[in-house]
Amino acid sequence: MTTGVPLSTAPRRRSRARTFLPLAVAAWMILEIWLLSLVAGAAGGLTVAALLMGGIVLGAVVIKRAGRRAFKNLTNTFQQAQQGRQPTPQQPGGGNGLTMLAGLLLILPGLLSDVAGLLLLIPPVRALVGRRAGRSLERRMAAAPAGSFGDAFQQARIHQPDGKVVQGEVIRENDPQRAAPGPHAGYRPPLAP
Repeated sequence: MTTGVPLSTAPRRRSRARTFLPLAVAAWMILEIWLLSLVAGAAGGLTVAALLMGGIVLGAVVIKRAGRRAFKNLTNTFQQAQQGRQPTPQQPGGGNGLTMLAGLLLILPGLLSDVAGLLLLIPPVRALVGRRAGRSLERRMAAAPAGSFGDAFQQARIHQPDGKVVQGEVIRENDPQRAAPGPHAGYRPPLAP
């Protein structure tokens, strides 16, 4: 049984990320092991173990603190929304996601990941990385083809002039594809519960 849709026999082209990401991860791991062996040779194995344990403890503290701050921000936002007030926007560069990423990099065993995690803990560096990541995400979402996740993301961000987000669906009454015969022909389920 055929569906009438022609199947493409051309091989799918792999994206650069899928090609180079495994190589980059392997190179990162080899470099981390090499640096740890250099430090172990110069300062001793006990020093390397202390550095790794210190990174794990510091990373856990950073993640716990960022998680508490994120939960507190979420609670404040819900309380403001329940009181009918407009939630206050978070300060730029104060995102907890990058702080949690810094904690995760500190927890990962290795010296390069620890240095990257410590750099992300510096507020100007975190703000710079956050701005660059936001701009990159905006560019990718704007260039997304119709019907993709990026297009859905852009559609969800439609704003009214007063700044309120309007989520919904356009329903055309004269659309023959939506007209269904039967007892529930005019019924449409609500958009929100």
